[in-house]
Amino acid sequence: MKTAVRVRTATPADARAIAGIHVETWQAAYAGIVPDSYLVNMTVPRVLQHWRAILDDPNNIETVLVAEAHPRGERRRIVAFGSCGPERTSRLGYGGEVYTLYVSPDWQGEGTGGQLFADLLARVHKEGGKTAVVWVLAENPARFFYEHMGGQAVAHRRTPFAGEPLRETAYAWPDLAGWLAQMRG
Repeated sequence: MKTAVRVRTATPADARAIAGIHVETWQAAYAGIVPDSYLVNMTVPRVLQHWRAILDDPNNIETVLVAEAHPRGERRRIVAFGSCGPERTSRLGYGGEVYTLYVSPDWQGEGTGGQLFADLLARVHKEGGKTAVVWVLAENPARFFYEHMGGQAVAHRRTPFAGEPLRETAYAWPDLAGWLAQMRG
């Protein structure tokens, strides 16, 4: 790992950094998967509105965490973020869901995503979730990350997105307490 990261709950002041990582990772990871027209028109100001609305809402049930790094000689900065909460559809019957997990491309492969993901699942468990699920675009190479983290593919669906159907796969963790105990080793 480049340097240790600290995971903390996001604040409204983090919205711009979160939006920047969101745009950067989508444009890098989803080229050729989601319509190019969508990626070209995806801008930080547009995405910033979304994250400000979430982070400014005191009644929001979505938890947003950020991973913050402080490389030697540099200012502290956010290098990844993720969000979680109750399963949005309850169609699969899992207690919690990881909604987002995005790591700045220059911090991928450094352990940051794994640390943040474990903290997201710990938060789901703390909020009473005994199980969790995450939906991933089926063509996204990052799906292997979830397999590496012990996720089991449990469902597939087609979701309309920007005028095109996209295939998604659900990965599940049926025993969060056991998974968390194993991770803490």
